[in-house]
Amino acid sequence: MYELLKGGWMMLPLCICSILAVAVIIERIFFFRRIGAVDLAEIILDKVENKQFDEAAEMAKTPVVPLIRILSAGINNQSNPAKAMEVAGLTELSAMRRGLPVLDTIVTLSPLLGLLGTIIGMINSFQIMALSGMGQPHAVTGGVAEALIATATGITVAVIALIPYNYFLSRIEKETENIEHYATRLEMALTPPVKE
Repeated sequence: MYELLKGGWMMLPLCICSILAVAVIIERIFFFRRIGAVDLAEIILDKVENKQFDEAAEMAKTPVVPLIRILSAGINNQSNPAKAMEVAGLTELSAMRRGLPVLDTIVTLSPLLGLLGTIIGMINSFQIMALSGMGQPHAVTGGVAEALIATATGITVAVIALIPYNYFLSRIEKETENIEHYATRLEMALTPPVKE
């Protein structure tokens, strides 16, 4: 910990970035662990296809997951299920993306803060060299160490935030595909056949 404090005052915003990143990552992990409901969606679609609308609507009330809430919107608004599911889908997509702009910003900002710390450390080293000459190598290397600690910390924070960020994006893409698939199937099941 003491070594990190040697990184200079740029370590404070880097620590704030790392705390924010960890908080968002933990919250999103818990969110994504509880949103899978493909099995229940299949059961609800079977009920709708068998014209058991009341049972399907009752089953769709139970879990609080995005896919089922969207299907519930379609079942409960059979006059225009596509629009109802579209509106519900926008809300659910927004909930799935919550916190990701923060992670994206941290991934971009942390290395820049580290580089700024590097520049400040190098400026300090050159100022010490200008004042005392090359006779005090320990004073000069202190500024270089400060610069390297800040850079390493900035890159570490970015890497730690980047991996979960990309994972969450891929989960959102997968959930979006599931939602589109089941919403289309529900819309087809609710649409009465055209009589010729």
